[in-house]
Amino acid sequence: MKNILTFIVLLVATTIQAQEWQDSFEGAVTKAKEEDKPIVLVFSGSDWCAPCIRLKKHILDSEEFMAYASENYVLFNADFPRKKQNQLPESKALVNKTLIEKYNPKGYFPLVLVLDKNEHVLGETGFVARTTPDNYLKKLNSFIK
Repeated sequence: MKNILTFIVLLVATTIQAQEWQDSFEGAVTKAKEEDKPIVLVFSGSDWCAPCIRLKKHILDSEEFMAYASENYVLFNADFPRKKQNQLPESKALVNKTLIEKYNPKGYFPLVLVLDKNEHVLGETGFVARTTPDNYLKKLNSFIK
């Protein structure tokens, strides 16, 4: 019984955290408008970009970042995996391609943008070595006027 309860708790916790990142950019924009929140748009190469992987592991996946961001931001990850087994569905890859053309034409990875609910860029950053989730959040918050 204890094992079943532990499994259920872990499943719910994983589901809640996974739901923080929006599945579609259109959905992220809609949610941002409904909740009057800025959007954090992350351009990443999840299976080839070492700084992207470190940013995700040490900042974006941290409990501190997720707790704050889920209350104050709408999150969307535009991922560009290279390995065949990690390829995105074609529709999502096309959306990400459109986003990179609009917001990241030089192809910087990782690139983290803060957008207002009307999709205007408020500020940008990337991977910052030896920073904390709290300091990273302060940087993102500094873009909001």
